[in-house]
Amino acid sequence: MQIQTTLQNMPRSGALEARIRQDAAKLERFHPRVTRCRIVVGEVENHHQKGRQFSVYVEVRVPGHEDVVSTMHHHKDVNVALRDAFDSVRRRLEVVMREARGEVKSGAPHGRVSRGDR
Repeated sequence: MQIQTTLQNMPRSGALEARIRQDAAKLERFHPRVTRCRIVVGEVENHHQKGRQFSVYVEVRVPGHEDVVSTMHHHKDVNVALRDAFDSVRRRLEVVMREARGEVKSGAPHGRVSRGDR
């Protein structure tokens, strides 16, 4: 799996990058054919009322699904933002795997509601 990490508006941190790579590597447990994982972590402009805010964007690609997950999470703690983003990605990959195995229906539900005469 190719892992691409970008940090925006914040200094490089070996510990943060190691955590990102570790979380990205765990995604292969949920879908064995992950080909690419792109993570962008950035500090959002300072808000005088909210203080420091971090955003985490995660994009994962697997064969047959161009963009499985494109998710963004914000939080004042970068570790919480990372956790929430990767949790969201894991849940989406689990759904994709269940659909591939035929355990759940894929696509939009079909149905029709009709009004009966009373």
